[in-house]
Amino acid sequence: MPNYYYTENPDVDHAEQRWDFTLLDQTLTFITDNGVFSKNTVDYGSRVLLTAVAPTLTTAAKILDVGCGYGPIGLALAKSFPASQVDMVDVNNRALALCQRNATINKIKNVKIWPSNCYQDVEDVDYDAIISNPPVRAGKQVVHTILAEAYAHLLPGGTLTIVLQKKQGAPSAKKKMLEVFGNCTTLTRDKGYFILQSIK
Repeated sequence: MPNYYYTENPDVDHAEQRWDFTLLDQTLTFITDNGVFSKNTVDYGSRVLLTAVAPTLTTAAKILDVGCGYGPIGLALAKSFPASQVDMVDVNNRALALCQRNATINKIKNVKIWPSNCYQDVEDVDYDAIISNPPVRAGKQVVHTILAEAYAHLLPGGTLTIVLQKKQGAPSAKKKMLEVFGNCTTLTRDKGYFILQSIK
């Protein structure tokens, strides 16, 4: 399907919306559109992920948001941790353009946003934290690539934190993270969403 949010150029008509949402006690304005994930509100999984991961981050962390979409996770973290550097990548060009605009309208400057299929165009290997609400509909292989290849981009002691629903493969993701990192903790479980974290 050419119009799925995990494709490079979703083939759907534009229908932009603009709305406000509070994340980590910061009210952000988002512009969204057809062809992006969760265009009407910040999805519940991303909200649970943010609440669980924020206390595990240092104030000046280097963070990578993989599959950033129009930016709710990465921009909320960048706004809450102004001394941090937040890098944001996605395969979807429409989502990335919105993400850039959302960074601008919220006056968030400590972000870098660029296209990358998983880690294909991510050169840095010194992240303190990698965070992802992975594109489940893109398939298990894509999700497991995000989990496995995170290891090489993290500093020792760095963390990978993801959100997945139990029915969307959280148990197999946990197994994969254990295999790659040798550890995996469930930070939170909420309405079927699991927040899983591994430490390098």
